[in-house]
Amino acid sequence: MPQEHGSNQCHAREMLDRVGDKWSVYVIHVLVNAGTVRFNELRSRVDGISQRMLTVTLRGLERDGLVVRTVFPEVPPRVEYALTPLGSTLDQLVCGLVTWSGAHLPEVDAARAAYDVRYGRPT
Repeated sequence: MPQEHGSNQCHAREMLDRVGDKWSVYVIHVLVNAGTVRFNELRSRVDGISQRMLTVTLRGLERDGLVVRTVFPEVPPRVEYALTPLGSTLDQLVCGLVTWSGAHLPEVDAARAAYDVRYGRPT
């Protein structure tokens, strides 16, 4: 395998790690539906995420060019987050994952219950 190809695969894996991360998917999904939001509004919409994890997730998404952070010179400062045009290209993929997850929850729950019974795991 040529070195360049291996390098591309490594970068592709990094991007899959980013967009496949559970918090990134959730944040992107919220931004697809909410548009531009402030940090605390985003945090309230992303159920279960800590302030620190949301900050880390947003920084990673911003670094990868998927989210734009806009700071307004006000007192107190107002900071808003939105998807970039590149981030918006994930709309169909992320919404498809969310839709699939919701549509197949009963099947997944049944598979988990069967697995737990089969392997003696507490439910």
